[in-house]
Amino acid sequence: MAGDYAVIALYIAGMIGVGWFGLRLAKTKSDYLVAGRRLGWFMYSGTMSAVVLGGASTVGGVKLGYTYGISGAWLVIAIGVGILVLHTLFARRLVKLRVYTVGEMLDLRYGGSTSAISGVVMWGYTLMLTVTSTLAFATIFKVLFNVPSWAGIAIGGSIVVLYSVLGGMWSITLTDIVQFVIKTIGILLILLPVSIVSAGGFDGMAARLDESYFELTAIGGDTIFTYFLIYSFGLLIGQDIWQRVFTARTPGIATGGGVISGVYCLVYGLAGALIGTAAKALYPNLASAQDAFATIVEQQLPAGIRGLVLAAALSAMMSTASGALIACSTVSTSDLLSKLGLKKAVNEVARNRVTTLVLGLVAIGIAMIVDDVVNALTIAYDILVGGLLVAIIGGLAWKRGTRQGALASMVVGTVVVITFMFVDGVEANSPIYWGLGSSLAVYLVVSFFTPRTSDEILTVWTRRLNGSAAAEEEEAKLASSQS
Repeated sequence: MAGDYAVIALYIAGMIGVGWFGLRLAKTKSDYLVAGRRLGWFMYSGTMSAVVLGGASTVGGVKLGYTYGISGAWLVIAIGVGILVLHTLFARRLVKLRVYTVGEMLDLRYGGSTSAISGVVMWGYTLMLTVTSTLAFATIFKVLFNVPSWAGIAIGGSIVVLYSVLGGMWSITLTDIVQFVIKTIGILLILLPVSIVSAGGFDGMAARLDESYFELTAIGGDTIFTYFLIYSFGLLIGQDIWQRVFTARTPGIATGGGVISGVYCLVYGLAGALIGTAAKALYPNLASAQDAFATIVEQQLPAGIRGLVLAAALSAMMSTASGALIACSTVSTSDLLSKLGLKKAVNEVARNRVTTLVLGLVAIGIAMIVDDVVNALTIAYDILVGGLLVAIIGGLAWKRGTRQGALASMVVGTVVVITFMFVDGVEANSPIYWGLGSSLAVYLVVSFFTPRTSDEILTVWTRRLNGSAAAEEEEAKLASSQS
């Protein structure tokens, strides 16, 4: 394992070094939270791919492939479709708004008083996403160092917190690019072909496995539909995803880079399912499908190369964890702390660093005591989509939507989701179905029976959608440089 240790040590040192470099770039709030809104298409598409393809898409994607065959790709395909829809329909408008959070967009569109409710829901979602991503570190460090779960969580979580606190979104972006490259090499260019060849190619896998492993719908139509409902819609409105959209230098870069990222996700999803299918052919009697990724890496790859692929899996987990952490910190400072009457900080970068550090430590602590992370993440996504999707998409696509309608839909959708979780269970599909349906009905009815949003608010909204915020920022910078 000496070669593997060397590769992992080099990777960890590189992440910390890149994070330290990001410290020099994060001089303003914009730098710290959205990388100064300066990313080009390559960095944008790379960091977007890194944040959405985490441990669930990598280790979890292989697990689904081991269990269901190629139809196990549907979870990651749903993520890729969500990215494609977001960037083809909404990314241009989001970039032009020049905001930092989903809550700020809602306040701008509806005239205020909405970000407090949306902020609480988004804060819970981003914190739980951070927790579940941090928990995944235990798998990799257990394989590498045979340490208990809490130690693996502490090691991986501390690395993510360190580089995130140092340079904020700049550090996260730079580390994401490195992680994107490692992930592409390790998973797509090494583990995928090695797994297929080791299993005897497609003919060899077909000879060893049931025909259902090569059916696209073997996982079940209900499951596929639920994946799209939760993950595709969740990616349309998640703060962790929007915050990456805000980093694009131009609306065109956001659209083009996002489409590239979406296509990459589709390829990555199929790769994970094929690796899992090959693992099933090679090791049909594993005690747990969760072990499929670690087993095929450990058994089929030589030292050093094995370390690179484990670093690729670690990259997937770290990119998602860091993206969720900076999103949770941004919601805390922009949407929640300001609503508590706290005065605007003199040094906003310092306040964001402290907030990121505190939330990171909280996430590590929770990850050490949480038992059922799948249910925890399901709760977070169900509440996010059921409570916020209608108000957000309605605000972007329907001018007749009102603040009262948005508030009512958020409250009703969230309450209905939570109620059906108690009635039918967390793993049931009914919470998200009833939550979304009731949220949409309330939004439409209340909006129709309340006064239209004032022309003054809609004028400001329209001006921002037309790019006025960017022009105003450039004018302010020019005036500052001339004074």
